[in-house]
Amino acid sequence: MSWLERAWYSKNPIVWLLWPLTALFWAISTLRKKAYQRGIFKSVKLPVPVIVVGNISVGGTGKTPLVIRLVEILRQEGYHPGVLSRGYGGKGIDYPQLVQTESSAAEVGDEPVLMRQHIRCPLVVDPNRVRGGQYLLEQHRCDVIICDDGLQHYALDRDIELVVMDGQRRLGNRYLLPMGPLREGAERMNSVDFVVVNGGMVRKGDFLMSLESGRLVNLQQANKSLPISELQQQPVTAIAAIGNPQRFFDLLKSKQVNLAQCLVFADHHRFKPKDIPAGTVLMTEKDAVKCREFAQQNWWYLPVSAKLTEEFRQLFLKKVKAVKNGVR
Repeated sequence: MSWLERAWYSKNPIVWLLWPLTALFWAISTLRKKAYQRGIFKSVKLPVPVIVVGNISVGGTGKTPLVIRLVEILRQEGYHPGVLSRGYGGKGIDYPQLVQTESSAAEVGDEPVLMRQHIRCPLVVDPNRVRGGQYLLEQHRCDVIICDDGLQHYALDRDIELVVMDGQRRLGNRYLLPMGPLREGAERMNSVDFVVVNGGMVRKGDFLMSLESGRLVNLQQANKSLPISELQQQPVTAIAAIGNPQRFFDLLKSKQVNLAQCLVFADHHRFKPKDIPAGTVLMTEKDAVKCREFAQQNWWYLPVSAKLTEEFRQLFLKKVKAVKNGVR
């Protein structure tokens, strides 16, 4: 975590030195949003329900596990969803790009590769979300589109908005960038359809999401797994290049893993062999997709899955059905 991030979440008054930049950010973002609202900038409406899963703060909050779970819920109800991602960190040159099982994180980004391992539906990467959405409709005939992130990407109109919030860090000092972690003001949460809180306490009207861990999986041999209790005796190096690495380390500590050291890298960091020390290494699944090509036999990742309440499931499906029936 950088000094600026620490200041955001410790509510350090030093951030007020950045007030002029925050005022500029507010002015630009407000004018941009109003331009879409008044039709100055074009917002494209697709003929199927468009669901945006995003956040109003920078950094990881748990969007990817939630997208995976939403796909499962929709498929169980007979829908044919498609997932649209910006592909942050990927260097693909041809868009829209369909994410395949052999796609690499260098091409399409780490999160799409992770999702490809879990979801059974079309998954497309395109920085131009309108173009990517149209591709899912024309080439795959999807009847629901889920946007992984893109809450502030107003060029693509949406029918349902979900905000995911880290239940530990929440909104930090509640200031806009760069004084604080927010892309939009906290009042934006009042206009979305669902606020999903990843761990911690929930306020009235919000929905709790918990992340459940599975068995450890070997990076070299995907069919090789073991219970996390196996790493309670030997020293382990834990690495994380995610939005909130401390959440991962705390999870390992709660499982009584013997952590010799914890190494933090920037979110979406492109790992190289020299980044990872010798010995037994434990990482997130998001990081594992970038390390398989040079993985050692004693490297493992811990998969997690999102658990949602039945109340959320019912209300979410009700909302999707209403949109399908023309009730906006």
